[in-house]
Amino acid sequence: MELERISACTYPLRERPVEEALKSLAKCGFTKVDLWGRPPHFSADPSQLDPKAIEAAARSAGVQIANLGSYPGADFASDSEAARTQALDEMRATVDLAVRFGARSIRVRPGTGEDPAVIGRIAPLFQESAQYAASRGIYLGMENHQGSLAGLPDACVELCERVGSDHFGILYEPCNLMHAGVDYKAVFDGFAPWIVHIHVKDGRWAGDKFQATHLGDGEIDYPWIVGEMRAMGYQGDYALEYEICEVEPLETGLPRWLEYFRKL
Repeated sequence: MELERISACTYPLRERPVEEALKSLAKCGFTKVDLWGRPPHFSADPSQLDPKAIEAAARSAGVQIANLGSYPGADFASDSEAARTQALDEMRATVDLAVRFGARSIRVRPGTGEDPAVIGRIAPLFQESAQYAASRGIYLGMENHQGSLAGLPDACVELCERVGSDHFGILYEPCNLMHAGVDYKAVFDGFAPWIVHIHVKDGRWAGDKFQATHLGDGEIDYPWIVGEMRAMGYQGDYALEYEICEVEPLETGLPRWLEYFRKL
């Protein structure tokens, strides 16, 4: 796979300043990054983090910001009209920053909790968000993750269908799905029309315990995934999410992940 289609998540470096995190990933061989969506790496609130500082850090490291791993949309499920309005403002601000940074997409959070009953409340706000994002050329993706609707395949697809925009969809996360006991291959066909981004990591089950592993050492079939993503015409990036710093430091382990994935 072309290097230009592969990025690295800054999440494992989330306790380091953004400048240091981006330079570390550049030293690992990456030219694109998936920026974690909280300080010290990102905030849509300029009083928390100056966008100019983020731009300067990216220029200094020689990397492009490909995706914002942000969290707007959580308060779309709030009972408070003021909170929902503020959340919509945050969504627009995050989209605008994605445009400014040259990113293709942002991560959104589909309300809070795992109760599909909130879909009726949050769908209209995501419709409005998707319309704005589409006008700016940005994709909105909710990550498959326990603790939100995006971790429930049926609810995830239902929300996508209710929103009905090709600029709103799923941040496909096969390892998170497997960890939650979901067959990531079985749900792929239902997800495929809505996938806007993907995170890449690996793991395996050892009895009743899930273990994160080096890429290629676990049970996730990435040759199959890449083949299916190509067949559906996916045009975005593949973001490698190194979450095993306790197994091997990122500085030596992540370059091997990049080498493995470039061979697919």
